[in-house]
Amino acid sequence: MTHSYRLASFSILGLLVACSSTDPDATSGAGAASGGATGGSSGSTATGDATTSGAGTGDAGAGGAGTGDAGAGGAGAAGTGGSGGAGGAATPADAAAMVPDMGIGANIGNTLENTTAWETGWGQPLITKTFIDGMASHGIKTVRVPVAWDTYAANGTIDAAKMARVKEVVGWIEAAGMYSIVNIHWDGGWIYNEDNADKYKLTDAVKTRFASYWTQIATAFSDVGHKLILEGMNEEGNYWVNGVHDGGTPDYAALNEMNQLFVTTVREQGGYNASRALLIAGFVTDIDRTCVSDFKVPTDPAGTKSLFLSIHYYTPYTFCGLDTVESWGSPKTTWGSEPEKAELKSKFDTLGAFSAQRSIPIILGEFGVTLGTNYPREPASRTLWMRSVVEAAKSRGVVPVLWDTGTDIKRTDGSFSTEWQAVVSAVNR
Repeated sequence: MTHSYRLASFSILGLLVACSSTDPDATSGAGAASGGATGGSSGSTATGDATTSGAGTGDAGAGGAGTGDAGAGGAGAAGTGGSGGAGGAATPADAAAMVPDMGIGANIGNTLENTTAWETGWGQPLITKTFIDGMASHGIKTVRVPVAWDTYAANGTIDAAKMARVKEVVGWIEAAGMYSIVNIHWDGGWIYNEDNADKYKLTDAVKTRFASYWTQIATAFSDVGHKLILEGMNEEGNYWVNGVHDGGTPDYAALNEMNQLFVTTVREQGGYNASRALLIAGFVTDIDRTCVSDFKVPTDPAGTKSLFLSIHYYTPYTFCGLDTVESWGSPKTTWGSEPEKAELKSKFDTLGAFSAQRSIPIILGEFGVTLGTNYPREPASRTLWMRSVVEAAKSRGVVPVLWDTGTDIKRTDGSFSTEWQAVVSAVNR
């Protein structure tokens, strides 16, 4: 999500067509409603360990090439190090093979991507190991960690304490047996020049800063193994030819260039970065605008199997996030008619076909439904929509990752709301 701190229940970069997933920036009049389903996750103001190692397969090996977990023996097939070694793994991650093990995921939303007062400025408590362990014990297998880096950087240098804090959280996630996804989130919208005359244009200054940050992030995480996935950007692949958004043409060349820059930059930092799975961005992570011929999968030095594609889903937005009456639509408190179910199926059919055509697995990095304050959502409809999304995703080899800011997963112990528990229980039956 984008701009999440505003609604304690949602928001999304460009509402993707008054709720349908086609026209970014239709919220709040025509504003960007691209935040998280239960709290928004980024936001424009519209509506919204490190040992060196030889070539071993060992998880923490510091020495020669052994097949043991920490040993130093002959030439191990998995490469140099393991999850604790700085050498990295020689065998590239197989993204498609990771999908079944990644299960159902959740975001730690409105927290480390917060641009007001890092981690707690949007009303969230500090992340604790108890919370992380609780999510794992309740069945979460993947945790997405949205991060604001630029807001707190000094002259382009990421704050060392904040880098260490993200590494600490990722360490807890890995220790709990889960996958983690770390990104550059909305962070003021600098990736598409949201607040200046070059809005919606890709500039050299943005490319330079983007490559610098990914050099710093990837270097810091080079010793963390393949359960960490790095994600280039959130919903900020929002480029339009000549900066003309309304009635304009999506600038796929710009987004393709940024995705390639991300992959190339991370791979060059060595260690596990040379072979880990990477998550590239769709066009504002929208299904219809991404699943087109102009969208290109980057050339990857690691081969053809180590990339995921990021898509988000908040359709219809009138149900998923809207909580005030706008010129383009009014909040809906229920979901589940036959046309609504058919729309969801059609969107995921499109996504599944595109994934197969391009041979790239999908991570549904965000989906969710607000509880609603002015227009409370019917609990049964929330449950049905979330279950329908999870089932549609999993049946097509897509990893579903809930957008959550404490609404459906308690920040104290990682336990689930009644509605989310019903979804997980039904899907895992």
